[in-house]
Amino acid sequence: MADLRIDIAGVKSPNPFWLASAPPTNTGDQVARAFDTGWGGAVWKTLGEPIVNVYSRYGAVDLNGVKMMGLNNIELITDRTLDVNLREIRDVKRRYPKHALIVSLMVESKREAWHDIVKRVEDTGCDGLELNFGCPHGMSERGMGSAVGQVPEYACQITGWVKEVARTPVFVKLTPNVSDIVFPGRAAKKGGADAISLINTINSVMGVDLDTLAPNPSVGGKSSHGGYCGPAVKPIALHMVSAIAKDPEIQLPISGIGGISTWRDAAEFMLLGATTVQVCTAVMHHGFRIVEDMIDGLSNWLDDKGFARAQDIVGRSLPRVVKWEELNLNYQHVATIDRAKCIECDLCYIACWDGAHQAIRLDTTSGMRRPVVIDEACVGCNLCKLVCPVEGCISMSPRETGAPGVTWKDYTKGAKLAPRAHHDNH
Repeated sequence: MADLRIDIAGVKSPNPFWLASAPPTNTGDQVARAFDTGWGGAVWKTLGEPIVNVYSRYGAVDLNGVKMMGLNNIELITDRTLDVNLREIRDVKRRYPKHALIVSLMVESKREAWHDIVKRVEDTGCDGLELNFGCPHGMSERGMGSAVGQVPEYACQITGWVKEVARTPVFVKLTPNVSDIVFPGRAAKKGGADAISLINTINSVMGVDLDTLAPNPSVGGKSSHGGYCGPAVKPIALHMVSAIAKDPEIQLPISGIGGISTWRDAAEFMLLGATTVQVCTAVMHHGFRIVEDMIDGLSNWLDDKGFARAQDIVGRSLPRVVKWEELNLNYQHVATIDRAKCIECDLCYIACWDGAHQAIRLDTTSGMRRPVVIDEACVGCNLCKLVCPVEGCISMSPRETGAPGVTWKDYTKGAKLAPRAHHDNH
């Protein structure tokens, strides 16, 4: 059985599955129960000066019967006192010495404030610190959260302040609400960060109730922008994790966050550069026990693929993430429809005819409506396969051109593109 143990910036964990800093890590009881269930680590809900939260806090987007495809929250940091949190952190770490326990921090942009909270938190025996430079809502007027993460100079400076006194590894949690995630990542590295966590939530307004005209979640008829998370943000998170992992100036271990619900999601994050993964929304939706399937699924997949350790897959897919101009323009594939599986719903025909390249026609000669790929028109865009409701009915079959690979740079220098290869689609 594959070894799931992970070492990230010197922090050891029995597996790569961590709870993110969020409501599921708000109390010692929750973190202890999570560890009992199988979670390898947890990032304690952000500590700072306790604040007062509103009562109406979450809003969600559902899609075709799937609940909470996206979740929005306007909840701020912990509203429990620092002393209570520190006591519970110390107790949990004493009871679970082999689990990773990281503490998220967010205070005002003052050196003495950061020095004070770092010293007090590290006295609990925790394994590391996560600097919250990513919260998109609340207290930005005080120079906190994403107000720091959006300005590389601030991120570098505050990371430096923390490293002046920190004795444990420092993770910097980045905000996705920037034009290029690499620049704050480099700033964190320059400030002395030991690792990077990303992504934090995305700035959002969840929607408007068309009966009351109040935005959601409604607080007495009003609302505010909040942080968007859940399965909907996973592609954005994967992009940003891979961008940080590929940057030659950063070269720091990564704790990946954003829409992770299954072991498959976790494997994808790890293949694109994350050493650990942090989960929040899926736990809020389904509870702590989802980690059991995550552990079993990742273990079985690693065994099937011949990997001895989970750590061995970190970054394995990064070389395959390239700039568009590095793609092979001579690669061709075309849609193939399995008529035995086709239910004649016309979705592929409608999608291709109205929204793509008019490469599917309907054959009605037999008195039935059978979709047929027009080989010479198909550009292999994948849309028909994506909209088809029947698993395996439409596949994309490679065309053999016999031509060497040609990139955009080659093409601009005069390299010839291969003609459309013949393909038997019957």
